[in-house]
Amino acid sequence: MLAIKRLRIDPGNGSPAVDYRIKKGFVEIRTVEMDAAKRSTPPIEKQWQRLTPEQLTSRVMADTVVLRWLRHRMGVYRLIRACNQVSSSPNNPALKSFNRTAA
Repeated sequence: MLAIKRLRIDPGNGSPAVDYRIKKGFVEIRTVEMDAAKRSTPPIEKQWQRLTPEQLTSRVMADTVVLRWLRHRMGVYRLIRACNQVSSSPNNPALKSFNRTAA
């Protein structure tokens, strides 16, 4: 069985598509811009960027197809760990939730 290594979200309205991938346990993202008028032109693929725990948490909290794909690919526990990585930001909702349940 082949595993899907990337997820592409294409809004179909002319906005850039967004690619997600999991590399070495981290979730990375990039935008892919395609010229709709020139289908023969190759897409412009930006550099991959690692999501911060806060960015990953916001995508998980949104309960979208991205969450379902990540949960399937990473598993629930690895996904929770990725969201709860040590972060200096006190605004990380996953960290707040973790601290509440630990108290």
